This record gives sequence, structure tokens and C-alpha cells, in this order.
Amino acid sequence: MNRQLRLRAGFLMVAMVLAGCGHDVADAPVTLTMRRSAPLVIAVDAQGTLKATSSTPLMVPGPMWSQRQLAAVVDDGGRVKKGDVVARFTAAQSKQDLTQAMLDLARNKLAREGKQADLVETRGKLGVDLAEVASQLAIAERYAHATIEAVARNQILDAVQDQHYLNTKQGILEWRKDQSGRRGGAELSVVDAKQATLALKATQARDNLDALVLRAPHDGIVMLKADWTGQKPQVGASFYAGSTLADLPDLDHLEVELQVPQVEAQGIHPGVTVELHPLGEPQQQARTTVSWVAAASSPISRQNPVKYLAIKATVPMAEARKYGWLPGMQFAARIVLADAKSVLSVPNIALDDHGQSVRVRLEKGGRIVWQEISLGVRGAARSEVTRGLVAGDRVVLVANKEKSS
Repeated sequence: MNRQLRLRAGFLMVAMVLAGCGHDVADAPVTLTMRRSAPLVIAVDAQGTLKATSSTPLMVPGPMWSQRQLAAVVDDGGRVKKGDVVARFTAAQSKQDLTQAMLDLARNKLAREGKQADLVETRGKLGVDLAEVASQLAIAERYAHATIEAVARNQILDAVQDQHYLNTKQGILEWRKDQSGRRGGAELSVVDAKQATLALKATQARDNLDALVLRAPHDGIVMLKADWTGQKPQVGASFYAGSTLADLPDLDHLEVELQVPQVEAQGIHPGVTVELHPLGEPQQQARTTVSWVAAASSPISRQNPVKYLAIKATVPMAEARKYGWLPGMQFAARIVLADAKSVLSVPNIALDDHGQSVRVRLEKGGRIVWQEISLGVRGAARSEVTRGLVAGDRVVLVANKEKSS
């Protein structure tokens, strides 16, 4: 009986010891020993599109806002040389406008000739009437100044009345002649103004018909421009003169525009190394640097709320010509934030932002103390330490409370 009680008491004590040991193991902090400096590579993967830094817009030729239909166009991405035909257009409306303008010009010319003939006829009639009045007035004046001995008194009185009447009639005819000239000149001016307007319309229609061919201003690759629906120009589609049909990129200056998630974009700045290659062609490698970084990140689509930071990297022209890279190609990129052979680094889980400083917890002599450090390059998972840690330091990753929680 006593032996059985002693065995039970022994088992109970062993269980209590084991339970105590298990609690210590569970509450022990997770630490990382900084043994020595080691190689560190911090890189971010991204994808983007190859673009030209500058391009020449190819606009539909013709007077502004005149309409035309696309009859032929080179393929999207097709190579052209300076002077090559990029697109041809038809303008049925312009042909109709020119025909109508020429017809209106002929009608207006006939109208002017009619106005001119009417003016000449009116002035001729007035001239005849004035000559007749002048003749009658001369006779009346002669009799009006005759003596009674020469003619009868009643004839003299009639001659005086005729003289007054003829003077009045002559004044009216002179006024009508003057007004006829002025009115006729004004009517001819209106006809001439209309003639000038019709001539301008005819010239515009003729120029419109002469501008139905779009040629390349320099060598390049034709990149057809999509409309708001995403459709590229197609034969038979209608366009307004002055609208952009395509772009002709400058193949001597290329760049890749990359989209990097905001959470991974820490530390990216102009001058950072970028390794590029086309998607599916990892052997076509090129090495360059970041040339531009957007001021702020933003979503790239309405369906995706994740914010991305846009960056650009200049493409070396030697590799671009060697591999035949063209605008529009999709590229994969590796943005190298840090590539050091011997540095100290810590996981980001150990970092604590304390005001303007950064600190970590160190285990020293069984105690946990705070240590302020300085960081170099910060990656998404690990960061470079430039000051505050030495080889042999034990960095606490998860403390007691955090481990138990």
C-alpha cells in the first residue's frame, strides 16, 4: 500500500516537472543570432510595356473637321520608311461638295451678268430720257425769252411753264441715274461677295480631295491608335480630319514602363538597377537603371483597388537593336534594390518604428532590451542594417506576449 502511494506521488511530481518545462519552452522568445555579415540581395519583380520616349502622331489629313472614310491602312506594328504611304482615304462628301460649289459658282456668274445687263439697260433708258428732256428744255428756254412781237403771249406763258416742268423732270432723271448706279453697284458687290464665298468652298473641297493620302514623316513602326471602345482603325471607318490615326514611335529612344505594387515599392528611386527581358524570352537580358518614379501610387483599373507605383527604365539601344525589340512588347523586370556581398540584415518582423527612429529587441543575459538601429535598403521581407548591430547579437523576433498571443 505504501509502495503504491509512493509510486503515485513520484508520477505526480514527474508530471508537474514536465508541465513546468513545457510552459518555459512555450514562453521562450524566438531569437535570431547575428553571426556574421552575409551576402544580401533585395529585389522586386514587376511587369510592364515597352514604349518609345517620343513619337510622332499621324493625323488624318485634310481641312479640320472634314469627314472621310479609311480605304487602306498598313498593319498595326508594320515598318515604314520616310515617305511611305501609311493610309489612304476616300471623301465622297467632298466630291459632292465640290460639284455643288462649281454649280453654284456658275449660277452666281450668270446672276452677275444679268444684274450687269439690267444696270446697263436702266442707265441707257435714263440717258435717252435725259437727252430728250435737254432738247425740249432748250426749245422751252428759247420761247420763254422771246418778245411779244415775235410770238403770241399765250405761247410765251406755255414756254415758261414747260421750262419749269422740264427742269424738274431733268433733276428727277439725274437723281434716278445716280441712284441706279449706286443700287446697281451694291447689288453687284453682294453678288461678288457670294462669288468669293462659293470660290472658297470650292477651294476647300478641292484641297480636301487632294489630301487623301497619309505618308510617314520618318522611319518607324506604325502603332494604330485605339478609340475609346478599344477598337483599332478599320477599313471603311469614318474619321474627321485632324484626329490621330496612329503614332510613329522614335525607335532610337525606348523605355519600359513598369507597375510595382505599393507595398513592395519601398526604396525604389532613380538610379536603381533594373534587369529586363521580354516575357517568355529570359535569354534576352538587358541591364539598365530606373530613370523616373511617379510621385504617388494609384490603382491601374477600376476592378482592382490595389495601388501600384509607376516607374520607367531606359532600354539600352544595343540590346534593343540586337534582339529586335519593338514598342508594345511586354517585359518582365527585376528591380535590384540591394546587392551586397557582406552586410548585416534582419527580418522586417523584428523591426519596430519608434517615432523617427527604428529599433529592435536584443536578448542580453536573459533580459530583453531595446536597441536603436539605422537601416539601409528596406525590402518587403528583410532590411539592411547599417548601424546598431554587430555579429553575435541575438535579435528577438517574437517576444513572450506576442508568442503566447
